[in-house]
Amino acid sequence: MELLLLLSSLLVLCVSTEQEVENLSGLSPNPDRDIFVVRENGTTCLMAEFAVKFLIPYDVLALNGIDLITEQASMSIPRGAQIAGKCGSSESELHISWLNHAFTFRIFFSKEKRTMGSDGKAKETEVWKINKVQLVYDTSETTHFINAYNPGKHTASTHRLSALVTPAGRSFVCAAQQTLTLISSDHQKGITVSIYDIQIQPFDIKSDFVFSEQAENRNKASIFSREQTLENGAKIINYCTFL
Repeated sequence: MELLLLLSSLLVLCVSTEQEVENLSGLSPNPDRDIFVVRENGTTCLMAEFAVKFLIPYDVLALNGIDLITEQASMSIPRGAQIAGKCGSSESELHISWLNHAFTFRIFFSKEKRTMGSDGKAKETEVWKINKVQLVYDTSETTHFINAYNPGKHTASTHRLSALVTPAGRSFVCAAQQTLTLISSDHQKGITVSIYDIQIQPFDIKSDFVFSEQAENRNKASIFSREQTLENGAKIINYCTFL
C-alpha cells in the first residue's frame, strides 16, 4: 500500500511539471521572425518572438597550404527548427536547434530583486533579464562552413550578461537591433548575435499564447530609448517598450 501511494505521488508530481514546446514560426507574417512557446501544465509559461542573425568566423587554409585565413559564415534560424525549454519560478531556458543539431542556440533567463529609484524613493522591485546566451555550432557542416580547417563542434557563450532587464510580469518589446558578442571555444573567436523585432516574456504569463495583460499594458506601456551608433558615426534613437 505504501509503495502504491509513493508511485501515485510520483505520478502526480510528473504530471504537475509536464512541459511542452511549440515552434509557431510558420504563423509569423515576417519570414525572418520566429515564434517559440514553452508550455507547462497546458498553459504558456515562456513566449519569445524575434528575428536573429549569426555571424560566425572560422578558419580556412590559404592557397599556399600553410597560412590560415578567416572567413565568415552568416545564418539565421530556419523554419522548422527544433525547440526545447523549461520554466521555473526564477530561472527559465529556451533551446533552439537546427540542421540535425549542428547548431543549438540557447537563451537563459533569470528573475531577481533589485533596488531601483532615486531621490530617496528607492524601492525593491522584481525584474527579469537574459543572463546568458550560448551558441553551439559545428564547422563540419558544409552548407555554411566552406572548406573549414580542422572542423568540429565549438561552444560560444556570453560572460556576465545582464540584458533586456524588464519589470517582472511584463514583456520586453523592441524592433531595434540588440547585438551580443559571444566568445567561442575556437581560439576565442567573437561570434556576433544580432536580435531584433523582439517580444519576449519568460515568466508570469497569465493567459495561454498571450503575453501577460497585453491589451491592458499597451495603454500604460513604459517607453524608453536606446541610442545606436551607425557605421558612419551617425547616432539614431530607437524606442523600446515594456508591455
